[in-house]
Amino acid sequence: MTQNFYLPAEWHTQSYIQLTWPHAGTDWNYMLDEVEACFLRLAREIATRQPLLLVAPEFPEALKTTDFKENIHFIACPTNDTWARDHGFITLLQSNASPLLLDFCFNGWGMKFAACKDNLINTQVYKSGLLNGHYINCRNFVLEGGSIESDGEGTLLTTSNCLLAPNRNDTLCRNEIEQYLKEKFNLLQVLWLDYGFLAGDDTDSHIDTLARLCPDHTIAYVQCTDTEDEHYGALHAMEVQLKTFRTLDGSPYRLLPLPLPDAVYDEEGQRLPATYANFLIMNNAVLYPTYDQPEKDQEAACILASTFPGREIIGIDCRALIQQHGSLHCVTMQYPESVFSQNN
Repeated sequence: MTQNFYLPAEWHTQSYIQLTWPHAGTDWNYMLDEVEACFLRLAREIATRQPLLLVAPEFPEALKTTDFKENIHFIACPTNDTWARDHGFITLLQSNASPLLLDFCFNGWGMKFAACKDNLINTQVYKSGLLNGHYINCRNFVLEGGSIESDGEGTLLTTSNCLLAPNRNDTLCRNEIEQYLKEKFNLLQVLWLDYGFLAGDDTDSHIDTLARLCPDHTIAYVQCTDTEDEHYGALHAMEVQLKTFRTLDGSPYRLLPLPLPDAVYDEEGQRLPATYANFLIMNNAVLYPTYDQPEKDQEAACILASTFPGREIIGIDCRALIQQHGSLHCVTMQYPESVFSQNN
């Protein structure tokens, strides 16, 4: 690699957003109609604004009669599941050169779930010719896109609970992992968040469920104010640690607390990881998850509107998505400008 590459922030101008569609062979089989309705809403909000890269074993029936089908770029590919954030390419940009498409190992969040098909999606996507860039094989290192946040200026935000979890890269210590990330992404600093969790989360505390880097040295994060809530201790400790983080010029970050949704439970009474931090930044909009909690849903929208002025703030009902322990950001992956192939 050359030395003029960088990991762009999510708010950098984008080419595509990827969705990996649910089907009967996934864990969504028991509630396929319900989750497809959520994906259809997501697809519409994305594809009416910018190109949608769609991955599935076959083109979904639900999309065949849509009025935005012309903006969908489809790749037929076997899949285990739908979490594009974690099996998708992580893209680096270079000055006056083609993007670098980094293909890391995805092992089902530490071998909790089958990922043999999802771990091969990127090679099929690359072979399709829909992406412009150089393929970089990084499969000797386990890394999910939901576990890292970049400001595009050399700072990476992550969690120690995830990156140091067993069955990912457990032969490496924290310092070795940090050095690997700095070299791979050309970073100047890595900020490790050591606290924070959400009940029902399968990812070992992905950063995109807890705290998000935003423009103007801002961090939007989940705040718990209910001392009786099971999350209070860990999320309060996370808030305290966030206040100690500094930008590269030594300034504290502007911290914007997002409300913690009221508890949502599955049919077996297990709490699900509802979070407003799992929003997707697009070119001219921000899609954020809602949970049929009007007051808190609106509060989150207002906070995001103040964080992303000029972008439309669009709520997507994600009560279906959290049934499988993820939310809106988890099922999407953005590709920055210049990744769109002019040959498709």
